[in-house]
Amino acid sequence: MKFIVEKAYAKVNFNLRVLPSRTDGYHSIESIFQTIDLFDELEVSVTEENGCFVECPSMKLPLQNTLTKAYDAFCSIAGVEVPGVKVVLKKGIPSGGGLGGGSSDAAALVRGLCKICKVKLDENQLNYIADKTGSDVFFFMHCNKNGTGCALVSGRGEIVKKITPRKDLFLLLVFPDISSSTKEAYELVDKTLASGTDDAFVAFDCLEEEYRKNPSQWRFKNTFTPSLCGVYSDLEAALGTLKNSSADFCDMSGSGSTLYGVFTSKQRAKSNMKLLAATWNCALVRLL
Repeated sequence: MKFIVEKAYAKVNFNLRVLPSRTDGYHSIESIFQTIDLFDELEVSVTEENGCFVECPSMKLPLQNTLTKAYDAFCSIAGVEVPGVKVVLKKGIPSGGGLGGGSSDAAALVRGLCKICKVKLDENQLNYIADKTGSDVFFFMHCNKNGTGCALVSGRGEIVKKITPRKDLFLLLVFPDISSSTKEAYELVDKTLASGTDDAFVAFDCLEEEYRKNPSQWRFKNTFTPSLCGVYSDLEAALGTLKNSSADFCDMSGSGSTLYGVFTSKQRAKSNMKLLAATWNCALVRLL
């Protein structure tokens, strides 16, 4: 196999509790991750030159990125000779929006490399690659063969418990024109946590039960949301507009800045998209 195409699906967070910084510098989280039908596409072809060479027409990537890190980790753990590859990355997931694009790209490349090299990695090997690549990569490594799934995620992201995904909901994504790095988001949260203002969250053991309810009853929260809304007025305005829509639930995904509204009716989701699209960039997606 010399050429393959892999889809890398985005994720959203239903509930995201960030706990105070640990002694190792990481933060523990409590969340539900679920994939959605927004995706990047990777065209992976074998090259004569050793290494991983990435081209991304829509944006400039750093020389060392999640794809090169995942490739290097795969080479060190796969137990077979791994050829050089060229990856053409076609972005469909907004960069830096809290949707896990870079992490999903890494897992998609590993799926592609497994096919090229005709190997099957066990859970420990997949976790090794994720550990070398990024915390959100753990979730994507444990999605199904198509790269989709839903799970309770804890620890720094390495504890992944798969659960049956809901597929009866529609999400309206709103993309405020805001650039906030993960580093900045965690710095803001650390200030909030240091002040002791950590609102009550649904207990981790009860997250799946909450997830099964009608979204209008959800008590999910995101630690990052109030911190970032306090700094970016446009984000607060976009979230306010979404809350005033007929969404059953709305919040921010990950460390932002993508917002989402959850709808039990596709027609209601479409109607609200028409209203919000006059001001904000939007996308209507479904859960996978």
